[in-house]
Amino acid sequence: MARPAQLWRGHQAAHRRRIRMSIGAPRPPGGPGLPAAPADRPGVISAPLEDPPPLTCLSLRPTKEALLSSRPARQLAARPARPARSPRAPPPPPQPPGLRGPLTVPRPSASARRRARPSRRRRRVTGAMGAAEPLRSVLWVKRQRCAVSLDPARALLRWWRSPGPGAGAPGADACSVPISEIITVEEADTHGKHHSSGKWQKMEKPFAFTVHCVQRARRHRWKWAQVTFCCAEEPLCHLWLHTLQELLGKLASRPKHLLVFINPFGGKGHGKRIYERKVAPLFTLASITTEVIVTERANQAKESLYEINIDKYDGIVCVGGDGMFSEVLHGLIGRTQRNAGVDQNQPRAALVPSPVRIGIIPAGSTDCVCFSTVGTNDAETSALHIIVGDSLPMDVSSVHHNSTLLRYSVSLLGYGFYGDIIKDSERKRWMGLIRYDFSGVKTFFSHHCYEGTVSFLPARHTVGSPRDRKPCRAGCFVCRQSKQQLEEEQKKSLYGLENTEEVEEWKVVCGKFLAINATNMSCACPRSPRGLSPAAHLGDGSSDLILIRKCSRFNFLRFLVRHTNQYDQFDFAFVEVYRVKKFQFLSKHVEDEDSDLKERGKMRFGPMCSDAPPCCCAASNSSWNCDGEILSSSSIEVRVHCQLVRLFARGIEEDPKEGADS
Repeated sequence: MARPAQLWRGHQAAHRRRIRMSIGAPRPPGGPGLPAAPADRPGVISAPLEDPPPLTCLSLRPTKEALLSSRPARQLAARPARPARSPRAPPPPPQPPGLRGPLTVPRPSASARRRARPSRRRRRVTGAMGAAEPLRSVLWVKRQRCAVSLDPARALLRWWRSPGPGAGAPGADACSVPISEIITVEEADTHGKHHSSGKWQKMEKPFAFTVHCVQRARRHRWKWAQVTFCCAEEPLCHLWLHTLQELLGKLASRPKHLLVFINPFGGKGHGKRIYERKVAPLFTLASITTEVIVTERANQAKESLYEINIDKYDGIVCVGGDGMFSEVLHGLIGRTQRNAGVDQNQPRAALVPSPVRIGIIPAGSTDCVCFSTVGTNDAETSALHIIVGDSLPMDVSSVHHNSTLLRYSVSLLGYGFYGDIIKDSERKRWMGLIRYDFSGVKTFFSHHCYEGTVSFLPARHTVGSPRDRKPCRAGCFVCRQSKQQLEEEQKKSLYGLENTEEVEEWKVVCGKFLAINATNMSCACPRSPRGLSPAAHLGDGSSDLILIRKCSRFNFLRFLVRHTNQYDQFDFAFVEVYRVKKFQFLSKHVEDEDSDLKERGKMRFGPMCSDAPPCCCAASNSSWNCDGEILSSSSIEVRVHCQLVRLFARGIEEDPKEGADS
C-alpha cells in the first residue's frame, strides 16, 4: 500500500489538474502522483476521467466525491475492502486537510501522545512553583468534601465545600488563609483512625497533611488554629505538602534564632510561666531556636546587650512589662550607636536605626506599648506576630539635660499630674498594683500646678493633626508619607540648601500647668482603649504635645473621664495640643527676695490660696515620668527620631465597624 503522504500528494495533483481543466488549460498526459494506467496490465481498470461540469465559483477545498473520483485506478483496484467494524465503535469520518497550509503530518496514536506530553499533575506543580497557575484538588476537611485552591500569585490558600462533582465555585462559606500567616505545614498521622461512614469507608489508608495557621478572634486577638486535609493518594498529599513548605521557605522575614529576656518579677510575677506555657510551644512548632536569659536584677538586659554578639540573632524578645521593654530598648539603641560611633549625649546627633527587631510578650501591669502596637495584651497574639515575622517601625524620643542623655522614651513623657503619680507610687511598692490607683486619687485631690515655659518646633512634615480622628493603623499612610517628607527635608539640610530648624520658628507657651504630656503613640491600655492621644502615630517622626493649663478639679475630672469614652478629650478651653518634632521645658524658680518668706509660710501654714487660683495649689517642681521611670531633672530637651527601632508587630488592624463609622 502507498504511504499516506504519497496519497495526499496524488490527491493534490489531481485536484490541481481538474482546476486547470475547468478554466480551459491544456490537459497534461500525466502528472506527478497520477500516472496513466496501461490497458494491457491484468486486473487494472482503465477508464478515462469524465470532464467536470463548468464551475461558477472556484473552490480551493475539494469535496469527498472529487477526491474519490480523482484517485488512481490502480489504487482503487489494488486496495482491499475494509472489514466491517463493530457498531459500538463507529469509525470517525475522514477529515482531509485543506490546501491552504502546508501538508500535515499523520497524528500519532493516543498512547504516544500520553508518553510525549507531561502529566497534568506535573504541569500544575510547575504552575504553582512559577506562580503561573493555581494548584487545585478535591480534598477532605473534617469529613466534608472540599475544593482546595493554592494561588501562588496571590499567596493565598482557599478551600470551600464542594459536595457535587468537580471543584465548583467558592461560595460565601469559603475559608482562606494567606501564606504569610501559615505557621508551618506537617504530615499528619492518620493511622489507627476509624472512619465509619460516608466516603471515608473507601479510604482504606488515607493520607493527610495539617496546616498550622493564624485565626483571628475578637478584639484584635490571634489564635493558633489547625486544619487537616485528607486524600486517598499519597503522591497528591506529598505534592501539597512540599508545595506549601517550599512557599513558606521563601518567606525571608521570619526569624530563625531569637534572644529572649524574661523578667520573673514584673507585673504579677507570672512572666516565666507565661513564656513556658503559651510562647515556647509555638516557637518550637515554628522551628525557632531561642536562647533564654532570666533576669535577676534591674538593667541586666541592658548590660547584656552591650556585651553579647547580637548579630547572630534575628530578633530580641522581652517577656515582661513596659519596664522590661525599656531596658531592651536602651541596650539595643546604645549598642547600635556605639558600633556606629555616634555620641548619644549630643542632642542634635542623628541616631542610627537598629536592624534588629524587638518582640514584646506582655506580662506586666499595664503593657501600654504592646496594647498600642498590637491592639491587645495577649501573649499568644504577640507570639504569633513574632513567628510570622511582622515588622513595624516606631519613633523614639531622646531626653537630654545639659548635653547629657537622660533616657529614651517611646510612649509617655509626663510632667505634673502623671509625674507625681509615678513618684508617689514608687514609695508604696509594698501595696502591689493597687498603688497606682491609690497614688492617682491622692494626686488628683492634691491638685498641684506647676509654672514653666514650653518651647517647641512644630512638625511641618506630618500629614495629619492631633484632632483629625484618624488613628494609626496597620499599613498607615500618614506614617509612610510623613517619613518621605521628613527625608526630603533632611536631604535639603544635608546639602546646605536649607536648615529647617533655623528657618522654622519656635513656638513659646508660658503659664501654670496641671500636666504636660508628650506621646509618641496613643498610649492606649485596657482602662483607656483610645489612649491619651487617639490620633498619635507610631512612625511619623513627631510627638503630640498636650498642655493642660490650670483649672478646677471638676473640669480636670471631666478631662480625665474622656480618656475612657469616645468624646474628644481635647475639646476644652484649658487643653492645648500640638504636633511637634522637638520641644524644651524650663521650670520657673522664685528668685526674688520675698521667695524665702513665702516658702517659710508655706511650710508652716500650708499652701496659700493667694499664690494660686481657687482650687489650685502651686508647687515648685514636679518630676518627669518617662515610660514609668522617674527623671531627676525638671528642665529637659526632647527630640523625636523617626522610625529608630522596629517591633515584631503589624499595627492595629482596621476594624470593619470602625471603618464604617469614619
